[in-house]
Amino acid sequence: MARWDAILSLPVQNPPTLEISSDELVWSKVEGWHHKLDTVALIPFARVDDFVRGQSNNKECPTRFYVRTRRRHRPPSTPLKQKVDGTLDYILYWCSFGPDDPRKGGVVPPKKKNAGRPNTKRGCTCHFIVKRLKAKPSVALITYNNDKHVDEKGLPCHGPQDNKAAGTPAEFAPYISEDLRLRVLSLLYVGVSVETIMDRHNESVKKQGGPRNRDDLLTHRYVRRQERAIHRSTYELDTDDSVSICMWVESHQSNVFFYEDFSDSDPFILGIQTEWQLQQMIRFGNRGLVASDSRFGTNKLKYPVHSLLVFNSDKKAIPVAWIITPKFSCLEAHRWMRALYNRVRTKDPTWKLAGFVVDDPQYDVLAIRDVFQCSVLISFWRVRHSWHKNITKCLETGIQIKISRRLGWIMDKISRSQGTMSLFEDFVEDFIDESNFMDYFKATWYPRMGAWVDALRTLPISSQESCAAIELYHNQLKIRLLNEKDINVYQRADWLVDKLVTKVHSYFWLDECSDKDDFARYWKNEWMSGLTSWRKALKIPDTNVLMEDGCAKVDDEDEQDKAYIVSNPGSMLSICDCCWAKDGNLCEHILKVLSICRSRGSVLSSISLLQYRQALNTMLHCPPFDSLLRDHAVSLAVSVQKQLNTLLDKESIQTAVEPNEKRIVIDIHQESSRVVSATQDQALVCERHAVDDILSRDGDGAAVCGTSNITGKSMDHGNTRNEKPSEIAGEESFHADMDVDPSSICVPSSGLYFIDEIADGAL
Repeated sequence: MARWDAILSLPVQNPPTLEISSDELVWSKVEGWHHKLDTVALIPFARVDDFVRGQSNNKECPTRFYVRTRRRHRPPSTPLKQKVDGTLDYILYWCSFGPDDPRKGGVVPPKKKNAGRPNTKRGCTCHFIVKRLKAKPSVALITYNNDKHVDEKGLPCHGPQDNKAAGTPAEFAPYISEDLRLRVLSLLYVGVSVETIMDRHNESVKKQGGPRNRDDLLTHRYVRRQERAIHRSTYELDTDDSVSICMWVESHQSNVFFYEDFSDSDPFILGIQTEWQLQQMIRFGNRGLVASDSRFGTNKLKYPVHSLLVFNSDKKAIPVAWIITPKFSCLEAHRWMRALYNRVRTKDPTWKLAGFVVDDPQYDVLAIRDVFQCSVLISFWRVRHSWHKNITKCLETGIQIKISRRLGWIMDKISRSQGTMSLFEDFVEDFIDESNFMDYFKATWYPRMGAWVDALRTLPISSQESCAAIELYHNQLKIRLLNEKDINVYQRADWLVDKLVTKVHSYFWLDECSDKDDFARYWKNEWMSGLTSWRKALKIPDTNVLMEDGCAKVDDEDEQDKAYIVSNPGSMLSICDCCWAKDGNLCEHILKVLSICRSRGSVLSSISLLQYRQALNTMLHCPPFDSLLRDHAVSLAVSVQKQLNTLLDKESIQTAVEPNEKRIVIDIHQESSRVVSATQDQALVCERHAVDDILSRDGDGAAVCGTSNITGKSMDHGNTRNEKPSEIAGEESFHADMDVDPSSICVPSSGLYFIDEIADGAL
């Protein structure tokens, strides 16, 4: 009993890494059998696979561990007294280079079936035992007595330390890495031939001077075998769609984080997340944003696809989970959200979300705040996309400009809490004669606008940068998923699930692959990628924009004699005559013109910046009564200031900004603050009702922004082209407006802690 008392008293270790190495764990010595000491450690049972991968990817001796023995103990039919040393699972993992040794002088015990490939066996004794205890079913006990990759004689038997293995496959791992395996499968799924894959692989190995690791030994036979497996697979596991889905779930448990079949009270819900998607969610979602695209395929698919997205370093959206259900329901969202959150936190206990962007006012905001414990933002991209698409399709050019200008003005008023539902009532009466568009608007959107008005008035609005990223993802998914010749397959859920985890997943995986350009000649329409409209707008020089007659003319960078006309410049619903905008999308020309208008003070600043200023003002001028919380608020403000200035510095290095770029400075003195702008040749647009006492301008005789009538400036309708250096070109004009999501400006865990963490440490 003393042995088990010592084991059960050990702490459960859960390193916040995707893979667990033995070097990251603290091992303890406890009394074992025959008066020997066992080297043991406790980890969550859900992370046993992470430990196996971490040990397999050992840089000093790469290998692969396989299950040599597994015993599962079923619970007894009658209740018995629980044993302290009882186990639910017993798993013996052994290095793939052992324990058999077919080499000269080695030992090969007789058995019915060889474990692993005989030509890889070299008598390695490295192995470990995993036990799932009845006393703690969620914990795995790892016993690692033989952690050296040596044979019975104590000599290295494979890897770089074995001199006899030099120049043979035993010098490297016995199998290719998971990254190369996903790369091969992804290329095959998107239609690249076996010969092309091997030609590019052999060229890269030859360029580096020969094989350096196991991946360099990729064979034509392996790739061909994977191709045959793909061709033989089928999505229709059963003629009954629901039965086929159940069979798929049973065989793909690692890719399913939530599943509920149809019942009398609950609808069908399937949550899909691959291992790669989980890694991306942990990497980019920690202290970042997760966005929702909740209504893809509602008109064509049997079950619409609900996507959860994160934003990578290029601010492009990556799908990290797909939820498939007959009808989007807020009541069921809490269950799959909790399952997804627990799955992520199991991998990384320190993972914390900064904000959740929703695209539907009916979303269960309370469930999001309860599960993810973060702020919730609302995205207007879906409404703007639908309105823009129908305006350009149903109306003449003159009426398009009038209606889009009116709708943009209404949404701006509502977002600033200066308008109500009555604005839409007046809009319907004023344009009642335009039946082509008004019939669509009254039937589709007018009944929903009450919920949208409430959401826009109560929730922060996401930035145009995130809206452009979500819009690009939505178009990518449309091209990559809805491209079947037989449209009848759209009515089967098993086809949808199979297509998502194979071809669609492969396209997005290749988007993040660094060497995907090696296969550029074989790209199809489905490979459509590139920068978002927001990022493209940053590359357009200010000199390419010309304001005249109430419109904006944007010269094309590639074709100098080609230009695009943007009507209603500066509006939330500007109209551009480029192909991307005609489909209802937010193009780079509209965003560039909007940034120019805001930098010149002809339109109000963005809603995101206004809400950020209001939140910062509230936090700094209304400090909590508790000194601990007040210190935390001040620390948060200083941290945000440093991150904003770091962001501006990085962007200025990339575009060689002039030294008069904007910086934000917060001076904490007697619980007051000021945001100082160092730019002397630009007026910062701000509203009279927002943070007048914390915003000031630096310079000779500069007035406080809130007291000057900057917002009253009219747009310049003359032939004025933006010349340098009077206007900061390119990317700087966007940062002058700071149209970024406030929740994406998050606090590094090393420098600032959350309130609950500070309180726990103080008690």
